[in-house]
Amino acid sequence: MSALAGLGLAPVINAAGTVTRLSGGILAPEVVAAMAEASAACFDMLDLQAAASRAIVAATGAEAGIVTGGASAALLLGAAACLVGLDPAAMDALPRDAARREVIVARSQRTMYDRAVEVAGGRLVEVGIPDRFSGAGVRDATAAEMAAAIGPATAAILWVAQPWSEPPLEELCRVAQAAGVPVLVDAAAQLPPLANLRGFLDAGADLVAFSGGKAIGGPQASGILAGRRKLVASALLQMLDLDLPAAQFRLPPEFAGNRALPFLPRHGIGRSCKAGKEEIVGLLVALQRFQAEGDAPRQARMRARLAAVQQAMGQPPGVAVEIAEGPTPLLLLRCADAAAARAAEAALRARRPAVHVNQGRLREGVLVVHPAALAEADLPALGAALAAVLGSDTVLPFASAAKAG
Repeated sequence: MSALAGLGLAPVINAAGTVTRLSGGILAPEVVAAMAEASAACFDMLDLQAAASRAIVAATGAEAGIVTGGASAALLLGAAACLVGLDPAAMDALPRDAARREVIVARSQRTMYDRAVEVAGGRLVEVGIPDRFSGAGVRDATAAEMAAAIGPATAAILWVAQPWSEPPLEELCRVAQAAGVPVLVDAAAQLPPLANLRGFLDAGADLVAFSGGKAIGGPQASGILAGRRKLVASALLQMLDLDLPAAQFRLPPEFAGNRALPFLPRHGIGRSCKAGKEEIVGLLVALQRFQAEGDAPRQARMRARLAAVQQAMGQPPGVAVEIAEGPTPLLLLRCADAAAARAAEAALRARRPAVHVNQGRLREGVLVVHPAALAEADLPALGAALAAVLGSDTVLPFASAAKAG
């Protein structure tokens, strides 16, 4: 009996993408082998994070980097670093007290994930009126408005990376640097393209958080925090196991040389954000693979998966089918209306094995098939499931009319 069967678990077909609620993606054999190798040995975690920093620096151009227990963990640690720097007394006071705890963010960039900033002890200060999203106009936050919000209590500015985010990162970084305020970028799902590994830091960001378990292809419980050496060192200190005599502790040169702290802080606000040896090594191997493959071959590989699904699915009646190009190609299935799309999505989840498609465009009546977390063995089964549901008169009553027409 397999381990999964022994636990009573049945895999699902994940056509929603590398989302956490569906356990992310599928690890490459090289990543699995590296994690297994790491699991059979013990390491000094400072040495392991120093090795990770060297690899992250080579990939991103940052001054330093660490592996965390996911992108949300990287965001929490990055916020904590901005709040207290390398002051161990201030680290010990989090999350209750911080001399500077305000983190400025454009109102249009608020997300469920920015709670990580608040958990660290930050207080989010919203700026701007996002009329362009409410439909009331065209305005959003500007760099000048963000600059005007900076005050004595400002610890950082949070910028959530999306192609449509305003103000532009370069403009924001200019005003932030003039005020001596670090910019923390949430870029959890902004890979590919490969250029984004460096792009946000090249634009002037001080810290960037990436997910390791999405497009990079690392373990789901892994993330990257990259940026300024002093801030990354602070984040590392607030994550590490510091249960050792203070005289034995030295920060490796990758983070701050042998810079002496006034004293060694207690376990930090980010202790629960740790990554294990298996996650660190697995992520580093996945990062090498992600860089080596490049954007065009990866797009071609994803497009081939979608083409296989489309071939197995055929042409469902009354459904417009297209492959949308982008950093990751997507298969779009446009139903008659939102109600039809919701009915089809629910019917797919009710199958065995359950089929999960991306729900991001259900309001438009569109089912989205994301290829990143699909196994090769899933492709014909997914196509057959889509054909059965989208061609069913029971699930979609208009299907019979479409067939007759």
